[in-house]
Amino acid sequence: MSREPDRIKEADSVPARKGFAVAPSPLNGVKLDLGVILVVGLVVLLVQGRMLDSIPLQLLLLLSYGVLGMIWIIVRTRRVVAKVTQEREQSPNAAQ
Repeated sequence: MSREPDRIKEADSVPARKGFAVAPSPLNGVKLDLGVILVVGLVVLLVQGRMLDSIPLQLLLLLSYGVLGMIWIIVRTRRVVAKVTQEREQSPNAAQ
């Protein structure tokens, strides 16, 4: 007896995934920005000791980078939320 139909059925029951997929969201761009900021921040953290000899300057560099990154994420998030809110208000099918 051949079990080919069972194997085919099992193979079809598992969806083939290729690559990395993220559910669609208006905040996906902000998530990407946050990831880039974190990776670059890690590089700055690892390299800043070799770039600057003064501890206060190292702290200033890290603090400046952190604050600028935070401001960027806040501004981007507010823009996206405002855009989504505006689109929902203008949509004739908006839930009320």
